[in-house]
Amino acid sequence: MRARRLKAVARKEFIHVIRDPRSLALSIAIPMILIFLFGFALTLDVDNVPTIIWDQSRSAASREFLSRFFASRYFSPVAQGENYRDLERAIDERIALAALIVPGDFAARVARGDAVSVQMIFDGSDPNTATIALGYADTVAGGFSREIAVSSMRRQSPAAPSTPVDFRPRVWFNAELESRNYIIPGLIAIIMMVIAALLTSLTIAGEWERGTMEQLISTPVTEPELILGKLAPYFVIGMVDVVISVLMGEFLFAVPLRGSVALLFIMAAVFLVGALSMGITVSVVTKSQLLSSQAAMVLTFIPAFLLSGLVFPISNMPRAVQMVTYLVPARYFVSLLKDIYMKGLGLKALGLEAVLLAVFSAAMLSTAVLKFKKKLD
Repeated sequence: MRARRLKAVARKEFIHVIRDPRSLALSIAIPMILIFLFGFALTLDVDNVPTIIWDQSRSAASREFLSRFFASRYFSPVAQGENYRDLERAIDERIALAALIVPGDFAARVARGDAVSVQMIFDGSDPNTATIALGYADTVAGGFSREIAVSSMRRQSPAAPSTPVDFRPRVWFNAELESRNYIIPGLIAIIMMVIAALLTSLTIAGEWERGTMEQLISTPVTEPELILGKLAPYFVIGMVDVVISVLMGEFLFAVPLRGSVALLFIMAAVFLVGALSMGITVSVVTKSQLLSSQAAMVLTFIPAFLLSGLVFPISNMPRAVQMVTYLVPARYFVSLLKDIYMKGLGLKALGLEAVLLAVFSAAMLSTAVLKFKKKLD
């Protein structure tokens, strides 16, 4: 492999990219648009659940209990109901996602220290939101119940302990529990995978469709020189996209980057080579720009989005699907990015993911070179 011929192919591809400013602009704009849309739209946080209230007690105790719910950021009162028909109508019309019913004897039972049942109804048509909101409600109600129990113990015995167990939970690495802090790094991996494959999926196929492949075949350029030369400009574009994505995460979404910036970009470069090589391989095999772009989207976006662990925890997937995720390179890159961003881990702790990404890139690059043959079919 000669550097002169490799440089010539890369220069030709750079000129081709520059002469198509619309495609170049899209290759830069699409990642920005995707991370903007996904960054704001894709969130797993459940805040301000609209809640309708039916307070049958209308007492100081019931108001104190309700204030625990609506003083937090998890529930937001939207209406008052007078019967179950009002609650049902509000949920059916999507005015509320939850209904909170306080019984009429609430204050009397609390004063006596008796158990009192408070009902909360959730709209289960959105099971994810309902499950998370149910956990919030259980936490708020449990805290209020413990305070009542401790107050009752103190009245009976001044020497009684404040609480039997002093439970002090602490969250590491993402203390605010903001979903964007791990979604944005994962989105960088997904966007890189999709954009890189789409950029290069049209290169070889485009040469065949334009009839210029015959000219390349007649030159002394070897297969590795041609593949690497065609990858060069798209690698530069891909790294520019990575820079833009990191800057948007830092300044637009305020996602903290606690780890090494150099390590992040090195791993991004390794992953990018593999994703670009996958696009080249698809282009070589299909020899059709339309089919190449469709195949690249199916092979990159769907597995990367669904099976990388970004949105859906891999541990919750069926065992057979979990085994398939080991073949998805985005799984390792998403995990690596999260650890660099939130935990600040170095290469020593991320060695396995780094090795697997390197194997993926080497395998895809070798496949692209082996699949491309300088001959006419």
